[in-house]
Amino acid sequence: MKNYVPVLDIPALYKSFNEPVTREDCGTMCSLHNPAGKPFCCDICQAVPVAYRQEWDYLASHSDMWHEWRGDECAREPVDPKYLQSETPEHLKLLACRGPVHCSRNFRAISCRQFPFFPYVTSDDRFIGLAYYWDYEPVCWVISHLDRVTPDFRREFVATFDGIFNMWPDEFESYAVLSEEAREFFNGKRRRFPVLHRNGGFYLVSPGSERMEKKPVEKINRFGPYKGQNLPINGNFTDTY
Repeated sequence: MKNYVPVLDIPALYKSFNEPVTREDCGTMCSLHNPAGKPFCCDICQAVPVAYRQEWDYLASHSDMWHEWRGDECAREPVDPKYLQSETPEHLKLLACRGPVHCSRNFRAISCRQFPFFPYVTSDDRFIGLAYYWDYEPVCWVISHLDRVTPDFRREFVATFDGIFNMWPDEFESYAVLSEEAREFFNGKRRRFPVLHRNGGFYLVSPGSERMEKKPVEKINRFGPYKGQNLPINGNFTDTY
């Protein structure tokens, strides 16, 4: 028996989840450190995007920006797609896009809109806010500049996944599993991890006990090339990403 999948109103989801993560174009910040010259999240050699199958149906009929991932898009590391496809949940589709030069905000998948964050679910099944995909700590500019995440983005993120989870218990469970994996990872590193709480605060979570301590976001770690980096006071950043 197949798991229940609700009918998703993709245009409505896109309309209500359209805030940029930051006021700056974060892609221009991280692309300086990528030999490919692209934002890491837009580089198919770094990440393969996913979309809900209903999203793919919508995107395929409304835009030429996406195609089904074949495994040969990363020229330096072509792979057999069968393994990753077998590891991908049935309700998700692996995709590839035409690259950041051809990106249209109106047709970005939800996985692009939410990046680098996922809905964080506690072990007692509460969706309390945003945690980040830890694999991207060394390269993602946003992860090292959580203070730049806008309140509007946070609100739209929470509202979007509240709506999805209310319709789709299995999707809530998939993020509960991912959240447990995050706790296991950081527990192995003996490190607390940040959560952008739905109440507007920033907290460090102890992965073993799940105890949360409110912290000024400026005190949260930076990584990779962004260590010790500060934004210029009069920085002229574009408001597009």
